[in-house]
Amino acid sequence: MKLNRKPNEKQVANHVTQRHHVTRENASLEYIELRVLEFGPSAVYEETLTDLEVCAVVLSGQVTITDQTEAFKNIGTRKTVFEKIPTDSVYVSSGKTITISTDETQTASIILCYSPTDKQLPTQLIKASSNTVEHRGLYSNKRMVHNILDDQSPVSDKLIVVEVYTDGGNWSSYPPHKHDQNNLPKESFLEETYYHEMNPRQGFVFQRVYTDDRTLDETMAVENGDVVIVPKGYHPVAVPDGYDSYYLNIMAGPIKKWQFHNEAAHQWILERK
Repeated sequence: MKLNRKPNEKQVANHVTQRHHVTRENASLEYIELRVLEFGPSAVYEETLTDLEVCAVVLSGQVTITDQTEAFKNIGTRKTVFEKIPTDSVYVSSGKTITISTDETQTASIILCYSPTDKQLPTQLIKASSNTVEHRGLYSNKRMVHNILDDQSPVSDKLIVVEVYTDGGNWSSYPPHKHDQNNLPKESFLEETYYHEMNPRQGFVFQRVYTDDRTLDETMAVENGDVVIVPKGYHPVAVPDGYDSYYLNIMAGPIKKWQFHNEAAHQWILERK
């Protein structure tokens, strides 16, 4: 199983470069797909969603997004993700056509977060100001979270989308936790993907994905622009000194509920005073 995907660039439209395209087929996932796109000036990308809902997150730059009925112009709040401020996103339901474009002066980076659904929900602009911001963790386990679509959001059917910032020398998604059992209220089943960026760009982080029985146990050096796939198991991230980490998580499963289970061997970390 290949869990870490390096960018594989190709042109998908005039002035639009696709850096990643993770599908249910090529990643052995059931509930998540993603696409990372880079836009030059005067670029247009269009896609008909068939059975997928999508949350289009403006990682950097500004774009106009339309579902052919509603249009949201010049959305996006930052030049890079490391401005560490929330950004604008747009939700579009299955069966619709989404068009993303830049004007003659703009460039942009977009991640399209997909999950299959048979529900028809309204197209919505998710403003940066509507993101809740959380500061989680203590000691060397500190990170900042921007909740774009949390598990309580009525905007999407299946999708949970969050951004996480972790400073150098800290751990994230830690203590190790998992959400791969459909056993509510104790634990939910959610697949997950991580889209990573580093500051400075030449940095790297380490991520381990493993199960209790170690039938899955992969430890990866993850570089700027990589995607890590978490079909199941624990998935902590370690950030070396001198580099800051950003990742965007997509989570989805049969029930939109984030209920995780910490690995018992490391639960004591949360009990320190």
